[in-house]
Amino acid sequence: MNLPNKLTIFRIILVPLMVIIPFIGIKGEILRIPIEFIIIDLIFILASLTDKLDGYLARKNNQVTTFGKFLDPLADKILVLGAMMMLVEMAKLPAWIPIIVLAREFLVSGYRLIAVEKGGQVIAASKWGKLKTVTQMIAIILAFIDLNAFGACFTGNLHGLELAFNAIVTIMMIIQTIATIFSGADYLKGAKKLMSD
Repeated sequence: MNLPNKLTIFRIILVPLMVIIPFIGIKGEILRIPIEFIIIDLIFILASLTDKLDGYLARKNNQVTTFGKFLDPLADKILVLGAMMMLVEMAKLPAWIPIIVLAREFLVSGYRLIAVEKGGQVIAASKWGKLKTVTQMIAIILAFIDLNAFGACFTGNLHGLELAFNAIVTIMMIIQTIATIFSGADYLKGAKKLMSD
């Protein structure tokens, strides 16, 4: 097994590690942020970095494999949706956001199955897909260390840096959700062409 694939597997292994942190009972705070949230965030950041690294190494060293093509996007979905479910559990994120992300992932997976059956046709990643990926990672990283829930900046109860930080997190989550919807629509267009016969 090559290094890019090992990194992909490592990314999947980091997800259950991230999930069990709240059950360990780590006490303490740094700048009012619970230490367990900071640890979860650091694990998520490490996992996100492996996503960029494994793709880069696979292309650079000509180590792109069928196993990697299958596992890499699956590892990304597990990481992002796992993190979002944790944020819902922590009451930092409304459930409708990961539901939209999950629906888009089912749509994309369905499209890819049809594309393979039709002779391996693919649709290139759109600007919406790239925007989704970047804003998704940033939004999740910031949400773990935000002291308030999604949209708290609109209640009028926050002030100063707390208000500004929550507004940034909320806006990033909204942007990633919009990008998720539009990137899903791009795949729908591709699927419509494939199924037109």
